[in-house]
Amino acid sequence: MSGPAPEALAEPSQRAGRAWTAALSLGNGAIWAGWYGPLQILLALQAAELAPPGTAKESVLAWVTGAGAVVSMVANPLVGALSDRTTSRFGRRTPWIAAGAAGGAGALVLLAGAGSVGMMVLGWCLVQLTLNAAFAAITAAVPDRVPHRQRGAVGGWLGAAQILGVVAGTGLATVAGTVAAGYLACAGFVVLGTLPYVLARREAVLPAERRPELSLRILVTGFWISPRRHPDLGWAWLTRFLINLGNALALLYLLYYLRDVLHRPDPGGGVLVLTAVNGVTLLGTVVVGGIWSDRVGRRQPFVLWAGVIMTVATGLLAGWQTWPGALCAAALLGVGFGAFTSVDFALMTQVLPAAAHRGKDLGVINIANALPQVAAPALAAPVVHHLGGYRMLYALAAAVGLVGALLVRRIRGVA
Repeated sequence: MSGPAPEALAEPSQRAGRAWTAALSLGNGAIWAGWYGPLQILLALQAAELAPPGTAKESVLAWVTGAGAVVSMVANPLVGALSDRTTSRFGRRTPWIAAGAAGGAGALVLLAGAGSVGMMVLGWCLVQLTLNAAFAAITAAVPDRVPHRQRGAVGGWLGAAQILGVVAGTGLATVAGTVAAGYLACAGFVVLGTLPYVLARREAVLPAERRPELSLRILVTGFWISPRRHPDLGWAWLTRFLINLGNALALLYLLYYLRDVLHRPDPGGGVLVLTAVNGVTLLGTVVVGGIWSDRVGRRQPFVLWAGVIMTVATGLLAGWQTWPGALCAAALLGVGFGAFTSVDFALMTQVLPAAAHRGKDLGVINIANALPQVAAPALAAPVVHHLGGYRMLYALAAAVGLVGALLVRRIRGVA
């Protein structure tokens, strides 16, 4: 249908307000707490408890996280596409944020009672399905509401909330006392953190007559965005994937690294300390990097140097296998990942092909976050057990991240 674009599909021109940004950021942080309490602490402890005799705990953890990441890769673009077509009076994104957060909390409760590896797989897949539904809607809300010139700053606040969510989830999982209590604490945080946006925010409604056509063929084919037709999007996606893969390789077995290589007496507490150090340095760059990028009008240099700093950090884990080395690596990873998180998000929103498909396209882009969670266990387990151990694992992580950082220079449409 021709005519002016409705408000829900128009390119935003008014700056997003502080209250809106704060509520969206809090919801984003709550989702990351729901992910990373399990990923950093709870799933590893549960895998060690439930691993069948003769099966390595690393292998169980790899199966659980890998299965969940596969679900994540499908859920994010699928829900993004469905939210693009949602004509609810509450807007396109809010219903999915509410449903995803409620479902995620329920799935975390299910994990709390898991008594077998099979139940762990089921519970974690449901967590990934539901929290990715909420996350897809939250990320799509940014290009819906934020003009280009402000996206670095908003991306910075979302990134700050992300790391605070990681710290909060890790802290809740650590201090709760038991694995089950940790899951329940994370579930409560997910619900409470998303409530302010769900209850107070109202979005522009998509008129039913402007809803894009929906069919199974359109949904399936929409998952493919041709890098030949949209080369900048293709290079941006590959940059994000490789840098996230390097980061995932560095973090996946952190608890086991502290326990088995550094022989820390309290590896769970060590993970919390490293996460806190990482969070402090990340917070020092994530918002500043986004605002600075907005002011100079450039994205590529920030992504490139952020990737280089992260490469140095993972290189430290490979070459300086001591507790002080781990602390320095955590600090540098925070510096690099902070700048990368905010500026890369802004860059991604500037290479989207069409306003009507922002949710789906960002969902496809977010596969670059989820796919490393599949690839990292598949790569890490054989490297640790057969190809050189943790030293080689972190060397591989450094190399992968560096290649990703260099590829950002192939993007032509965004400076």
